[in-house]
Amino acid sequence: MKIYLALTDDWELRGNGSGDIEKIQFSPMRKLIDMYERYDLRCTFNVEVMQQLTFRKLQLQHPELRQLADQWDQHVTDAFQRGHDIQLHVHPQWSNAQYRANQWTLNGKWTLPDYEPSEVYEMLSDCKQYLERLLRQVDPKYSCVAFRAGSSCIAPSKFALHHLASLGIAFDTSIVGGLRVNTKHVKFDYTNCEESFLPFYPQMDDARRVSSKVEPIVCVPIFQFTLSRRTALRNVARKGLSKVKTRGSNNSSDWIEEGRSSSIARVYDKAIHPVLSGKNVVGDLSQLDSAAFHEMLGAIRDRANKTGLRALPILLTNHTKYISDFSHIESFIRHATQAPDIEFITLREVADKLRSGEFAIKLYGHAAVPADQLHQEILRAAISDRLSADRP
Repeated sequence: MKIYLALTDDWELRGNGSGDIEKIQFSPMRKLIDMYERYDLRCTFNVEVMQQLTFRKLQLQHPELRQLADQWDQHVTDAFQRGHDIQLHVHPQWSNAQYRANQWTLNGKWTLPDYEPSEVYEMLSDCKQYLERLLRQVDPKYSCVAFRAGSSCIAPSKFALHHLASLGIAFDTSIVGGLRVNTKHVKFDYTNCEESFLPFYPQMDDARRVSSKVEPIVCVPIFQFTLSRRTALRNVARKGLSKVKTRGSNNSSDWIEEGRSSSIARVYDKAIHPVLSGKNVVGDLSQLDSAAFHEMLGAIRDRANKTGLRALPILLTNHTKYISDFSHIESFIRHATQAPDIEFITLREVADKLRSGEFAIKLYGHAAVPADQLHQEILRAAISDRLSADRP
């Protein structure tokens, strides 16, 4: 068994447009790259391009935005020149943004499925074109092959996956099995996804479901796992302390869960219940400490070995805007680079291995098998069905 870990980073300002771009984007990116290169590995930055298009749109009226947009381009280009991967991330709330007194007000809806199909296609196309024009100055063959939706919201949607496939996106990384969000801006439920670990062909109108046939795009979920009760307690305490320290720097009301009758009920959901039962968490480098990293690696190995496959990709996420301590990430990287069953990989390389058949892709009702073998089996089944139909 070989586990290919893809370290991805959602590189962006906060969801409401707040935050110092140098402190929560530029500086953490430089630190991450320096750290990764000390261990001779490369990562993937999922860069939020709607934000950049908005900066460019308003740069004539606000010259400071031109300077920041130029720095954005330079950071992305530098990362790419140093061998790191760049892929597409889109937060549609930037589609209707206002800028006054050095502050952003984002009036657009936060999730792609809430827009008209034509609006989504235009956003995705414009963002992809911007990124490809920028990076083809370095590598004329560059193209976006992977996508992650803002706030992970990709399903259900009758058009989002179709648009991505038509634009040449090979796979989507928005699904996080077990995650449910119900806030004033974002609402989705991934608690009953049919596949939350292996790459799979999705039903094109609902990426929570596995298709029974080969589709023009693949979904590769972000890894999630359950923390032990002891580690969950530490995790809850660390997050609580972090919120106290950063109070006033972020509009946390954007992410308050709706549908609970009181603040006491929310405290139970977020703090007490995880300590009693363990806590389902996303494999997000910015949110884990050393103990959680150790448990995550154990969970990855356990689930990987149960598949019986020889190789598979595991996608981890990260948010530079939330990193307060790089030492936990570096400790994890140091340990993982020494493990014989782990190899680090970019999303570009994941796409190549999906296409070559080195990574299996799951179909509904089928065990996961390599893509080339899967196509052969489907062809044989189709021929067999035709022969049966032709018999008297």
